[in-house]
Amino acid sequence: MMDEYFKKADKEWYRNRLTGSMFCVIGAFVVLVIRLFYLQVLEGKEYRRLSENQCIRLQTIDSSRGLIFDRNGKLLVDNRPSFDVAIVLKDAKPVEDTIAKLSRYINVPEEELMSKIEGKRVSSYKPILLKRDIGRDVLGIIEVHKFDLPGIVLNIRQKRQYIYKQSGAHLIGYIGEINASELKKKKHLKYRAGDFIGKFGAEKAFESFLRGKRGGRQMEVDARGRVVKILKTVDAEPGANIYLTIDQTLQKKAESLIEGVAGAVVAMEPTTGRILVMASSPSFDPNAFANGMSHKEWHSLISNPFRPMENKATQGEYPPGSTYKVITAIAGLEEGVINRHTTVYCPGYYEYGDRIFRCWKKTGHGYCNVVKALAESCDVYFYQIGQKLGVDQLAGYAKACGLGKPAGIEFEHESKGLVPTSAWKKQRTGISWRRGETLSVAIGQGANLATCLQIAVLFSAVANGGTLYKPLILKTAETEGTAPSESGTVIGTLPASKKTLDIVRKGLQEVVTGTGGTARIARIEGIQISGKTGTSQVISRKKNDTGRKRDRSPHLKAHAWFASYAEADDSRIAVAVIVEHGEHGSGTAAPIAREITKTFFSLAGN
Repeated sequence: MMDEYFKKADKEWYRNRLTGSMFCVIGAFVVLVIRLFYLQVLEGKEYRRLSENQCIRLQTIDSSRGLIFDRNGKLLVDNRPSFDVAIVLKDAKPVEDTIAKLSRYINVPEEELMSKIEGKRVSSYKPILLKRDIGRDVLGIIEVHKFDLPGIVLNIRQKRQYIYKQSGAHLIGYIGEINASELKKKKHLKYRAGDFIGKFGAEKAFESFLRGKRGGRQMEVDARGRVVKILKTVDAEPGANIYLTIDQTLQKKAESLIEGVAGAVVAMEPTTGRILVMASSPSFDPNAFANGMSHKEWHSLISNPFRPMENKATQGEYPPGSTYKVITAIAGLEEGVINRHTTVYCPGYYEYGDRIFRCWKKTGHGYCNVVKALAESCDVYFYQIGQKLGVDQLAGYAKACGLGKPAGIEFEHESKGLVPTSAWKKQRTGISWRRGETLSVAIGQGANLATCLQIAVLFSAVANGGTLYKPLILKTAETEGTAPSESGTVIGTLPASKKTLDIVRKGLQEVVTGTGGTARIARIEGIQISGKTGTSQVISRKKNDTGRKRDRSPHLKAHAWFASYAEADDSRIAVAVIVEHGEHGSGTAAPIAREITKTFFSLAGN
């Protein structure tokens, strides 16, 4: 009986053990099925993505930026290969060890490299830039030790190279890394953080031509992030090459003539609006921006009192001085205040109210008609025209001649200058206009302001018979449907009849060829050149002030102007020159315009 009892107890124990085991097995299978359902169904997409990212990566291929040439096909801006070092955090574990080794190989402090990583909120699969443009020697070192540097990748990109460095810097401009505010703009939707974009000059104005279309590459990588196989490649499309209207040889000549002074030169074709020269001094090297400028370098540029970052041709505003007398003459002739033969006596001064307005020539010019007054720049003659016209009528003619508004060149931040009116003064100061102030305005002083480009456009219009052209800087771009531009857009017509322009042109010709002309120094044998000198005061002089003490301070000396065109009857070039604190247009600015004109005709084979 006892044996049967124990046998029955053993069977019961084994049955209970088996039942418990079966429940455990079934429970385990249930948990496994639930887990598999969670992983494969509920989280299947996410884990599939992570799995693919372990072995397949997408790499962006940057497009090559279009090249920039001058009008004759001379290369101004090129691209060169640049090698950047980046790190993929997912593949670089342990990151500290990888950074320590890389620091020794490329001779960059660990702290500096780690600072590029710390605080970065990016995907662990996305490369983080550590150092740009490492050079071929460092590249070779990294390639040799690549096995010891997991997660370190080398990216090849095209780096901008400005061949002539400071030459044409304000015209060509520069590129830089796109910033947060630019990324928010609708026109920059296709850009990403880290992309380079035109920031200034032609680089910015023609960004749509120069920037190409990015490509991509699908790669298979191993556990250490090393490329095993290229699966698919979509080639990047390079940007279009562009040809500017400038002549680089003439540009270099102009820059050499204003080297060492602050000022600007603009030369253009009077019958097309094409810009031949746009020089601003002092200049800067745009390669510094492409290489990555330090805070110290940037501060030295913006704190320079001569403002090298300012394009003085389009942004510098100066009283136009006696170049404005062209407008006063046109207004006087058109309004019937004077005619070709109206004569005024100049004793060297003009009394108006309780003030004496002096002529630049203390002994006076004697009897003058409008041609002689332009040729010898008689202030007294134009004082009286301005007195009879009034400031508002003068302002109307000035605006119709292109002053007081941007000339319309493709560049941003072009200054518009200032054409004073009685309403302008009342609004600005609350004080009514005084008639005596008009006399200063009539000779281009007072509140008048103009840019070098505006004066070049004005004299081009005088030369071509009265048509104001929008300045043109792009000749053509190598894209489908883009043909070379024959001329700029007509933006207006001078408010002058043919008869009036003939009289004014005669006066401007006498400025250079006449016995009493103020720019006889600008004469060129075999070339008929016409022009107008100008001297614009930086500060006004008080009554009975000789100005001798002030003139000892270079920054208080007057600016020097000269605007010209050649030839007189068939003009092919117009030149405007402004030299800050150059004092006299005849001695400072006119020789510069003469040499530019002489070089132009020499290059043209005339």
